[in-house]
Amino acid sequence: QVQLVESGGGLVQAGESLRLSCEASANGFIINVMGWYRTAPGKQRELVASVTSDGFTTYGGFVKGRIAVSRDAAKDTLFVEIDRAKFDDTAVYYCNVVARDQITERENNYWGQGTQVTVAS
Repeated sequence: QVQLVESGGGLVQAGESLRLSCEASANGFIINVMGWYRTAPGKQRELVASVTSDGFTTYGGFVKGRIAVSRDAAKDTLFVEIDRAKFDDTAVYYCNVVARDQITERENNYWGQGTQVTVAS
């Protein structure tokens, strides 16, 4: 089973940086993609950023140059920083991993429990 530990979030002042990290425990699995998503009040879940095992990065449409993302493959950890936080960044942020079972070869999505981020204007 893949387990995800999310860190960061909480209360952030507008204009400051928002930092999140996600560490995956995935013994017996091959992680293909790690990413962060968010669900804002009254809105659908959207991509923040994701990184594939070969380093290809995809950014959410709202990012517009405000984000830095990095992945420590050795530790199966994904870091994301959103600069110049805005009130609209208030959301529950979820870590996501797409991993393949090394025995069954089946690929599944795994989600963290989510961490609340509130940006104070």
